[in-house]
Amino acid sequence: MARTESMMLDLGTQAPDFQLLEPATGRTVSLADFKGAGGLLVIFMCNHCPYVKHISSALSQFAREYQPKGLAIVGISVNDVENYPDDSPEKMAEEVEAQGYIFPYLYDETQEIAKAYKAACTPDFFLFDKNHKLVYRGQFDDSRPGNDLPVTGEDLQTAVKAVLSGQPIPNEQRPSMGCNIKWKPGNEPDYFG
Repeated sequence: MARTESMMLDLGTQAPDFQLLEPATGRTVSLADFKGAGGLLVIFMCNHCPYVKHISSALSQFAREYQPKGLAIVGISVNDVENYPDDSPEKMAEEVEAQGYIFPYLYDETQEIAKAYKAACTPDFFLFDKNHKLVYRGQFDDSRPGNDLPVTGEDLQTAVKAVLSGQPIPNEQRPSMGCNIKWKPGNEPDYFG
């Protein structure tokens, strides 16, 4: 597990378009499906990462709290499933049920959507306003596996509350941290320098 920080995509970036399979339902979900929401949270995540497992129940609760208030949420798994079979589409569908995720959990088989978002780690959070402009990219909270801090979702909650109420987003945004995305051999993005 390589500890990796978010690349911190430039604020104001327009949400890159996507059309991806939702393994739990077999349907295709696109960015256009979230038009009209008060905000959009895109989470790059996976099943096996200890950092995602650490917050998974809190993330499920977070969705139950904020989706009814107008926040659209989508999870995207991007890992190389040949080398990480726990992240396969079949296992993703099982994870949705096990965790009680009420948001679409999509599979980016080509890894091109992750590259478009400059995703680097799992979990990696991207919060967009109602016009799909990036207003927050950062951590869920200060808790990490093994640091004994409670999982609160405080950082992301603060940003989401601001977006949904039309208030300014906090200037201080601390990068998310997690496992590096498991790129397919030869498919590593060039944005790591």
